[in-house]
Amino acid sequence: MTGIPPFRVLRAKPLWIANGLITGVLALMFAVFYVGANVDPADHLTQLPVGLVDADKGAAVAGKQVDLGAQITESIKKSTASGDKIDWKVMDEKEVKEELGKGKLFGALVVPADFTTSATALTATAPTATPARPTLTVLTNQSAGSIGSGLARTATTRAAENASLQLGKELTARIGTAQAQLPAAARVLLADPAAVTVEDGHPLDSHSGLGLTAFYYALTLVVVGMLSANVISGQVDHVLGYTHNDMGPRRLHRPLIRATRVQTLAISSILMAALSLLTGTLVMAGAVGIMGMDASHLPLLWLYSVCAVAVTGIGALTLLAVFGTPGMLVVTLVFIGMAVPTAGATTPIEALPGFYRFLAEFEPLRQITGGIRSILYYDAQGDAGLTRGWVMMAAGLVAAVLFGFGVLGWYDRKGLHRIPVETTPGRTAVPA
Repeated sequence: MTGIPPFRVLRAKPLWIANGLITGVLALMFAVFYVGANVDPADHLTQLPVGLVDADKGAAVAGKQVDLGAQITESIKKSTASGDKIDWKVMDEKEVKEELGKGKLFGALVVPADFTTSATALTATAPTATPARPTLTVLTNQSAGSIGSGLARTATTRAAENASLQLGKELTARIGTAQAQLPAAARVLLADPAAVTVEDGHPLDSHSGLGLTAFYYALTLVVVGMLSANVISGQVDHVLGYTHNDMGPRRLHRPLIRATRVQTLAISSILMAALSLLTGTLVMAGAVGIMGMDASHLPLLWLYSVCAVAVTGIGALTLLAVFGTPGMLVVTLVFIGMAVPTAGATTPIEALPGFYRFLAEFEPLRQITGGIRSILYYDAQGDAGLTRGWVMMAAGLVAAVLFGFGVLGWYDRKGLHRIPVETTPGRTAVPA
């Protein structure tokens, strides 16, 4: 006990400098990670995968076989209008349906089977009936991410509109002066013949959050694992007698049980693994059972949820053990600050700056989100993100164990033991 007034500590410059530096850097880094990744997705867009389907069967015109669908798809493929922003993938209707159903395409443009027949019918100077307007179909895919699907929709719609105008010029040139015999409305239609329709290429159930439930569910698992690690770390230290435990106005303290750093992390990790059975179950029960989130493959979803919480928690415990008090800031940056913008759930990876794409290769939230997305939206297909999710979680667990126990074992061998609370009171330093 000393007679130093508590508020006198506010005169200590190190207190202001240390806290100002830490909180300032944290604020700046969160602003850079969150805002920087999403400030201009369209400008950073590179090689967004979009399907291009030519189902047109062509038609015989004046004794010559004409295939306008092939002409349109070829011109779109060779067009430089979108630069390298769109990666047009030519495929058939079956393939595009499969790729949309795996989240590997953000959208598609489909030329229907009767396109040439409908388009050439517009050039008839004396039609027996009102000709059907040819259509180009834009398919969206919200399950792959709302922003990515929106960017794909914009690109495909623009490509379809340009193709229609180019087709109009060709059809007008083909009939030449005969267009004077067409009604005025028909001539206007001939200049821009194709109607562009938009359809959902991979419809989701109504309680799928417009394709965002996978992201929020995965984020919940990561946050639960991270916060559980913080709780478990503190409680293990209290039970071992290394820290006090404040419960309201009461301060509890247990007798010291000396444990090495390796032993402490092992105890915490065992607790984390065991309690993830509870927390993972409750996350699924809350999301699916209480809130009514659409979900299938429930046993697999449960197992994946438990493993995701366990791996995240053990990873967080490792960082807390290795870095000590600053560890929680490191955990927050790794599992939240750098993870949310690079998860690929809202802004696609293809629309992120290069640095964020690099982070996305190993950031845990992206890997977990991919697995959850596969389970919820893509019938738990392995190549839709589930296999990568399992592999990356296993790799993350191995890396955490090797790093954590390796560094803490070195601490123990160097005699860098933890200082218990029960220390001999010394002279209290007076802040400058």
